[in-house]
Amino acid sequence: MKVLIADDHKLMREGLARLLGEAQDISVVAQAADGYEALLLAKQETPDVAVLDVSMPGKGGMDTLAELKRALPHIRILMLSMHPEDQYAVRLMKEGADGYMTKESAPEELLTAIRRIHLGGKYVSTTLAEALVEHLESGNDIDAHDSLSHREFQVMCQLASGKTVGEIADELDLSVKTISTYRTRILQKMHLKNTAQIMHYGLQKGLAEPQPS
Repeated sequence: MKVLIADDHKLMREGLARLLGEAQDISVVAQAADGYEALLLAKQETPDVAVLDVSMPGKGGMDTLAELKRALPHIRILMLSMHPEDQYAVRLMKEGADGYMTKESAPEELLTAIRRIHLGGKYVSTTLAEALVEHLESGNDIDAHDSLSHREFQVMCQLASGKTVGEIADELDLSVKTISTYRTRILQKMHLKNTAQIMHYGLQKGLAEPQPS
């Protein structure tokens, strides 16, 4: 199968490529450093599977996921993240992801996930599957951020990471006014008063985006 890898960290990207390249049934046909490059290379190489980092600068993994599915309906997509699985996985699966796992997962688990989604299945780790079952059985209320739209959730995570409205506007290629509007909607929907409370909530829920090292 043909695989595309998209991750803004060169060492992670090359490490994944080496790992997958050792498998006889997998060929890494493209490597991308961000979502824009991933979309361009995917249209050129038409991979069977794309492995996308959730948090990339510019066009992040969530936006890239949606656009890849529209451009190449056949493509299967595995999302990789540093975030706690129970906070991101369900939202990404609803957006069209075929699998989700953290970057801390064992190498053999990555191979298993790619092969399973290539055959038409879905993949989440055993730990996540158990957590989701427990959540459903507990009857717990949904989290406040579950009421947000895809874009609102994206902006909320960036605000929770300490980014300013201007920085978010530049990164998402939107106007400051638009981001300010999203911030207002986020505060209203989540019943919060200010950005400081968004940051506190994000830290509590493990939603703050990891900062570049």
